Amino acid sequence: MNETAIHSEPNRLGPVLIQLFKGVLYRERHELLWQALLELQGAVRDYISVIGLELSLDESEGYAFLRQRDGADEEEALPRLVQRRALSYPVSLLCVLLRKRLVEQDASGGETRAIVTRQQIIEMMRLFLPEMGNEAKQMDQIGRHISKVVEYGFLSPLRGQDGEYEIRRILKALVDADWLADLDSRLEAYREYARGDGS
Repeated sequence: MNETAIHSEPNRLGPVLIQLFKGVLYRERHELLWQALLELQGAVRDYISVIGLELSLDESEGYAFLRQRDGADEEEALPRLVQRRALSYPVSLLCVLLRKRLVEQDASGGETRAIVTRQQIIEMMRLFLPEMGNEAKQMDQIGRHISKVVEYGFLSPLRGQDGEYEIRRILKALVDADWLADLDSRLEAYREYARGDGS
């Protein structure tokens, strides 16, 4: 996408909408589009509301995305444009553990970027996964779960740093504060699953 197009007044809205329809718009990746979104967010909200979407914008964390608006009236509800994805147990577990790491990082008041290594992720997940006789096979499986979380945009591999990832703050939109309030009980449920006590 040519970001210089947003400098011409008639064409400022189009590139913003296109990026939002493609996925998440990040402040640090799309600086010009981000500024245009902040200036045109009323027009963006008006445009997407016609097709049953709403803008989720977090200025402090620097991301924006579209989500399906929940229709109050079933008769007037539009067909779903944004598909829901059911996360597998290991992928949802990894998202919860990464979100917990974000909370810990924020509480420490240190670096704003949360960086984890592949080995740290493996160690975090092992506590909650059923034991397998074949350690290499389990490592491969965890590697596939990491790849899926990268695909969803919650982890970003660091350039030139093999096996290191940045936890994307958009994860806060998936695992919100209400969900986090029950974090300990949810993690205990994951531990029970790993011990074979879960269904």
